[in-house]
Amino acid sequence: MLIVLPLLLLCYGVGNIQCSTVHENRQDFQSLLKFKQGITDPKGALSNWTINTHFCRWNGVDCTLTRPWRVMELNLSGMGLVGQVSSSIGNLTFLAALDLSNNSFTGPLPILHSLQHLVIFYVNNNQLQGAIPDTLTNSSTLAYVDLSVNLLVGSIPRSISSLSRLSYLNLKTNQLEGSIPDGIANLSNTLTYLLLGGNSFVGTIPSSIGSLTKLERLELQNNNLKVLG
Repeated sequence: MLIVLPLLLLCYGVGNIQCSTVHENRQDFQSLLKFKQGITDPKGALSNWTINTHFCRWNGVDCTLTRPWRVMELNLSGMGLVGQVSSSIGNLTFLAALDLSNNSFTGPLPILHSLQHLVIFYVNNNQLQGAIPDTLTNSSTLAYVDLSVNLLVGSIPRSISSLSRLSYLNLKTNQLEGSIPDGIANLSNTLTYLLLGGNSFVGTIPSSIGSLTKLERLELQNNNLKVLG
């Protein structure tokens, strides 16, 4: 499922906008540098992430159109990156889309509780480990979440039902267990994709799933679930 945000590009020779290498927003600049320092980049995908290039021109980075330039989208999908995702990502407080999919990231999911504008969060097809943190639901604007094909354990946070804008939830092919939260029925007006196959969920399939009137695709296969009655 491909989600494309409107292009929010700052410096590509359009109009009279000119770019300098003066990094007016030190917070975003330093946060991105710290992220890069914690990973390995064998393909050189982030080779222009240097102090000599404005961070809004760095590969995979899109910024707001006005000062102070803020990072709104970080798309590093399929760049062959290796290592742990630094918690500094959580300091990109204007971030609306974070796509780290199809790399070789390890360790826990990044902490995103300060990202109050985040709409898209894709980290699928990595080797991320640990539990899905309850703090994920602090980003109340989340609409598209893909954590599939990782090594995540534990259960689905019951607070997931508080994500009132959630449309797409893909958790398939992990090592998740426990029951499917009944509270997922609270997403009846928004949830269109619920993909939970290839885990170790147990118990009965909640009847509340039947109240998800917007649902277009449901995947529960390859679990230990039972149908009520």
